[in-house]
Amino acid sequence: MKIFNTFSSLALSSRFPLARWAPIPIRLIVGYGFMEHGFAKLSRGVGAFAAILQAMGVPHPHFMAQLTILTELVGGFAVILGAFVAIVSLPMAAVLLVAMFTVHLPYGFSAIKLIGVTATGAQFGPPGYEVDLIYVACLAALVMGGSGPFAVDGLIGDAISNYLRPSKFVALRDDQDLGECRSRIAEDQIRARKFQDGAR
Repeated sequence: MKIFNTFSSLALSSRFPLARWAPIPIRLIVGYGFMEHGFAKLSRGVGAFAAILQAMGVPHPHFMAQLTILTELVGGFAVILGAFVAIVSLPMAAVLLVAMFTVHLPYGFSAIKLIGVTATGAQFGPPGYEVDLIYVACLAALVMGGSGPFAVDGLIGDAISNYLRPSKFVALRDDQDLGECRSRIAEDQIRARKFQDGAR
């Protein structure tokens, strides 16, 4: 039992320093995934994706197609950089939820449905909403836990903290002013004592 406890403590101590790096693989896979889907839609043409949205009954299909592609490209790139993740996660999550409820929900949870294997290769059924939930969970983890090292959000936070923190010059000036006030009070006390002695 003692050996097990020692091993567990060593394992935990070795894991904690690595915990701060956990957001980086999440940022990379989520950002790349979104950008890949955006480039795929763009390569087939905005009109082709707009036609799909129109068939689904989405209002203003051409505008929504452009907005979706822009969200996937810009949002994915921002997540990779760790820039404004809390902001860009909102439209990205909206795209995922719309896709989940309008496309993938009728096909169940599983994203991989192997129907069979033929001479041409494996045959898969329509994907479910599993991947949508995974992406949403990853975005939520980044928003709640932070973007991790090498993130633009961290650089912005440090810059704001340094701007709001009082400078050493101001602190030194305040110390000098406090010292002058103390010396003046001491001088006034000495003068008051001399005046009292003279009055006696």
